Amino acid sequence: MRVFVTGASGHIGLPVVRDLLAAGHSVVGLARSEASAKTVASTGAEVRRGALDDLEGLKEAAREADGVIHLAFKHDLALVSGDFMGAVTADLRAVEAIGEALAGSEKPFVNTTGTMLLAHSVRGRAGTEDDAGQEGGNPRVASENLSLAFAKRGVRSSIMRLAPTVHSSLDHHGFIPMITAAARKIGFSAYVAEGSARWPAVHTLDAARLYRLALEAAPAGSRVHAAAEEGVPFRAIAEAIGRGLNLAVKSIAVDQAAEVFGGFLGMVVQLDNLTSSARTRERLGWEPTHADLLSDIADGHYFA
Repeated sequence: MRVFVTGASGHIGLPVVRDLLAAGHSVVGLARSEASAKTVASTGAEVRRGALDDLEGLKEAAREADGVIHLAFKHDLALVSGDFMGAVTADLRAVEAIGEALAGSEKPFVNTTGTMLLAHSVRGRAGTEDDAGQEGGNPRVASENLSLAFAKRGVRSSIMRLAPTVHSSLDHHGFIPMITAAARKIGFSAYVAEGSARWPAVHTLDAARLYRLALEAAPAGSRVHAAAEEGVPFRAIAEAIGRGLNLAVKSIAVDQAAEVFGGFLGMVVQLDNLTSSARTRERLGWEPTHADLLSDIADGHYFA
C-alpha cells in the first residue's frame, strides 16, 4: 500500500513511517522544512514538501495514495503561541481536505486525536472505544466527528486516540518532558491534591505499530485506543520524576496548579482519564510489548 503520512518526521510519525516500511508498504511523508525532509528521507520514504495549510497539496497527495495517516498538528501554535483554537481550526481544514479527496474510494484514513477528550465526558469508569466525546468538553471532538462522518461517504476512516503519555527515548516535547521541566524549575516534583488523577500510557513503538494495524484493518467509523496502560496515578508519575531528578515530591493545592505547571498543563494534570483498549486489542490483534510508563521513566533518558 502506498501511504501518505502527515507529521512524518515527528516523535510518533517517524516510527510510524519505519513500521510501515518494515511491513512492506511504501510511504510518502509530508515535510514542512528542509530538516524534516532529510529526516523522512533517511528512512527510505518519499518526501513531499508542504504544510497543513496547503489544502490543495493535501488533496493531491491523498488522491495519489492508497491510504492516509494524519498525525500532523500545529503544536507550536497551540502550546507556544497559546492559540489552541487556531491549531484546531487548521486541523479541521486539513481533515476535511483529505476526507474530500478520499470520498468514494473506500481507502483507509486514520486520523489522530487523544484519549483526554473523554476526561470531560466519561467519569467513574474507563472510557471505551464506543464512547463519543462531547464537543463542549474538548475542541478535538470536532475532528473526530468530521473524519468519522466520511465513513458514510465511502472512506474507511478511523480515529486513533493517543494516550496523553506516548513515552520513549524519542519523546522530547510531550507531557512527561513538560512535567519534568516544571519540576526542575520549581525545585520539587509536584502532584495536585492526592494525585489520584489517572493517565493512560503507551510506548511510542507500540503506538506506531497500532497505526499500521488500524490502516490495514480498522473498520470504517471505528475508534482505536492507543493505551497500553489504562491509568497510571499522577502521584506515581510525580514520584518517578522526583526519583529521577533527586528532588522532593510534594502535593500542591488545586489553586496552585496553574502557577506551578503553567495554565494549560496545570489543568491537564488534574484530569482523570482512565481508558480501556480492550476493543482495540480484540479487533486489531494489538498487544503492547514495550516498557510501561514508570519503567521507562526509571530508565533515565528523560533526565539526560
